[in-house]
Amino acid sequence: MRLSETGLVYSEVYLKHETGRHHPEKPQRLTAIIETLEAVGLLDKLLRIEPAPAERNVLELCHTSRYIDEFKTAVEHSDPFLNTPECILSPATFEVALCAVGGVLRGIDNVMEGTVRNCFCAVRPPGHHAESYKAMGFCFFNNVAIAARYLQQQYGIERILIIDWDVHHGNGTQYMFDKDPSIYFASFHQDPSSCYPGTGRGSETGYGQGKGFTQNFPMPAGAGEEEYLRALGKVEQKMEKFRPQFVLISAGFDAHESDPLAHVSLTTNGYEELTRGIKRIAEDYAQGRLVSVLEGGYNLEALGESVEKHIRVLMEE
Repeated sequence: MRLSETGLVYSEVYLKHETGRHHPEKPQRLTAIIETLEAVGLLDKLLRIEPAPAERNVLELCHTSRYIDEFKTAVEHSDPFLNTPECILSPATFEVALCAVGGVLRGIDNVMEGTVRNCFCAVRPPGHHAESYKAMGFCFFNNVAIAARYLQQQYGIERILIIDWDVHHGNGTQYMFDKDPSIYFASFHQDPSSCYPGTGRGSETGYGQGKGFTQNFPMPAGAGEEEYLRALGKVEQKMEKFRPQFVLISAGFDAHESDPLAHVSLTTNGYEELTRGIKRIAEDYAQGRLVSVLEGGYNLEALGESVEKHIRVLMEE
């Protein structure tokens, strides 16, 4: 098996989180991705990685025990949502959320063990809005944040770069790490004055020892590849000093020009170039170790095509 092989975390368990016919974060998002990969002949070229439910002690690396209990109890009591109406619950939601976290951890294990060079995690529900004590924006457990702490605890990784290119600011991830100089969080998102959740201003750079390790790039409506690649270039400059040992991507594809939930104008080619630039950072500093985790993306055709481009770059020698 070549080291350059790319992994794919996916399971039909992720389709069991039911959100209703009209909710943007629906199971069809994943079936659109898998069908696209199959249609273009990529699915069989990826190493399939099956998820396992995350253990509670791993969840507690980022979430309070009280919140985990609240989430589990809400599902058991058939509550319609958790904390906020957009975080819809169904009978399997807690189990699926555990498997979303667990799937990302399995992806990390495979990269760290050298089975694959990098990995894309087609998981749901997404995670980057989830805070330590509450659900937000379709998110319950913060998949990427937990992954970063797992890397530190399980593998002794000292410096981690998280790049969040979802069109909505990853408030949950930022808040978990904004005092921590071992995690560099960079976010490219639509200007918070006109986009959920209203956080992520350029002036937000971290606190205390973490000052300077948060980097936000609010994008004006209509921004495209040029603006995003310019921002990525600024992150690359910072990495010369930070020198990450692992790269995580919160890979939302809702900055696409066809997405219904925002007003940024990336194309599939824009995602291809962003991926190539971030992969270069991973190769320069982190032995190529990179795990990408699905966040948003709500136009099904654009989502499938953008993920295809993203994975093709990950697979490149």
